[in-house]
Amino acid sequence: MSPTVTPPPADLVDRLSQHRTIGSVPRAELEWVAEHGEFRHVNAGEIVGHKGELLEGMVVMLTGRVEAALDRGTGRRFTLSSEGGEITAQLPYSRAREAQFDIVAVEAADIVLIRRELFPDLIRDCPTIVEIAVHVMLERARLMTSASAADDKMMSMGRLSAGLAHELNNPASAASRSAKQLGGALTTAEHAAEALGALQLSERQRRRLEDVASGALMPTATGVFSAIERADHEEDIADWLDSRGADATLADTLAESGVSRDSLDALADEFDGTELDVALRWIGAVYIARTLAAEVERATTRIHDLVSAVKRFTYMDRASTPEPTDIAQGINDTVMVLSTKAKSKAIAIRVDMPPHLPKIVANAGELNQVWANLIENAIDALQEGGEVRVIARVDDREVVVCVVDNGPGVPFELQQRIFEPFFTTKPIGQGTGLGLDIALRTVRRFGGLIALDSKPGRTEFRVALPVSAPSENTNAGPKP
Repeated sequence: MSPTVTPPPADLVDRLSQHRTIGSVPRAELEWVAEHGEFRHVNAGEIVGHKGELLEGMVVMLTGRVEAALDRGTGRRFTLSSEGGEITAQLPYSRAREAQFDIVAVEAADIVLIRRELFPDLIRDCPTIVEIAVHVMLERARLMTSASAADDKMMSMGRLSAGLAHELNNPASAASRSAKQLGGALTTAEHAAEALGALQLSERQRRRLEDVASGALMPTATGVFSAIERADHEEDIADWLDSRGADATLADTLAESGVSRDSLDALADEFDGTELDVALRWIGAVYIARTLAAEVERATTRIHDLVSAVKRFTYMDRASTPEPTDIAQGINDTVMVLSTKAKSKAIAIRVDMPPHLPKIVANAGELNQVWANLIENAIDALQEGGEVRVIARVDDREVVVCVVDNGPGVPFELQQRIFEPFFTTKPIGQGTGLGLDIALRTVRRFGGLIALDSKPGRTEFRVALPVSAPSENTNAGPKP
């Protein structure tokens, strides 16, 4: 901003009297502003201030418009603007000392600057203006907090979406692959069934065949067989087929099905020659078809579980009002949503919670964002192979949740600043500096406390939230 020729005091007072925010104050206070303030004209496009610079004082916007935008390394994301008729910059009683944003005039503006050194005189001589300024400051803080919370949540969800897409892609690909194979398997099973029907089986043969088929379906995906055990079992089945003169190409499928030698011996008591080949081929075809169907079911169930977890995590279909909230469900959903990020660094997340945790009155979606911030910060702080533990317990009439990691810890000199807004130790573009500030505000809004205890090898964020009243907590389990 460059000093400009100041209009006559009377003219400036007249202009101030038309000001939307302070124009109605006693004229003596407007005269004080005209006498002590610095009139300036700012050209459109002129940079008014840079992030990190000391704020000069309170600015009374007469005309024009200035905009403050924060760049977190991913482009301009958060904007505050002030226009003619408003007061902005540093206000009396504000703790802000440095600009949090780059400030630019988007329209040519006339302003009056009251330097911060004059604040004591302003507070003494202009109490009405100061009262208005305090209300403006509180409203600005409310709007900034609300916008920052939404902005941080969107950035967090953006980071999670990439991992979630990968997590969904795996079961989706498995379901698609198995579904495609299932069509051919069903055709093979139909042909095998036709050949089996042509044998005109007796009731005894039919029961024996069904008993063997139902007992054989033991997919290797269950982990019952090790690789060596599977190879040995396949060799054993192949020997059995050779000894009966049966089709040896069925050995792999029959071995995978888990069918035992005893079952095959029982089957051979009822079938021989071509009949045995037809029966074994049918068993193999049924096993493959049922296995593929089971794989489709497992994959789609995984997709359903992930989508359900994300839906509960965001609570996008619920009203944003406090209500009895299941902390255990929220923590489990958060861990599931963050599991891909943890896996990418080979980090283990272990959850230790007693059954039937009491409910607390809170907004579930906002509380899930607290768990996400704490757990994600712990993951970011760890090297590959680290561990995050989430421990919940009931302490008197509080539910206490601890997020513990075995990383390097937070340096002592930074621990006092860790909850400050816009403070971050992460590289540019990887952290907003708002996560812990929002977590602190959220926990406090629901009557709780959050604390940090950190040393090399162990960092613990501890959240304590009051238990809801018994009438609101019908499924809370035993009282603590």
